[in-house]
Amino acid sequence: MPQSLVKNYIHIVFSTKYRDDFIDEKIEKELYSYIAAICKDFESRASQIGGTDNHVHILCRLSQKTALMKLIQEIKAHSSKWIKMKGRKYENFFWQNGYGAFSVGEKNIHTVTNYIRNQRQHHHTQNFKNEFIEILEKHHMEYDEKYLWD
Repeated sequence: MPQSLVKNYIHIVFSTKYRDDFIDEKIEKELYSYIAAICKDFESRASQIGGTDNHVHILCRLSQKTALMKLIQEIKAHSSKWIKMKGRKYENFFWQNGYGAFSVGEKNIHTVTNYIRNQRQHHHTQNFKNEFIEILEKHHMEYDEKYLWD
């Protein structure tokens, strides 16, 4: 039987519900480690995770055995339950319903990795809404802005 060879890098982006600021620097490293472990459980190794108080970026190599929608569903469900147990400040935490997912070519891995790594610095000059729209437009994605935000 012939081998199935697959190498799909995906840049995943989603925010907290209503872009509420929950992911402070006190909890972010632990949250990112938790998300990385979920990715690993689904054989979709995360090579970089970053974000700010109201959103997350994940660069992972999607497993050929896992549907993208399933991976994101699992990341959001498990990490949401986890963060709610981190104290009163986080008990009303929710992720937004939607997400963005973008394929990344091998030659762009380094660029996307650095972009994700420098999210806090990047967001000194740009908010998440503008950033996400820029990413959508860069990837020539059609969208209706009234359905992007919850």
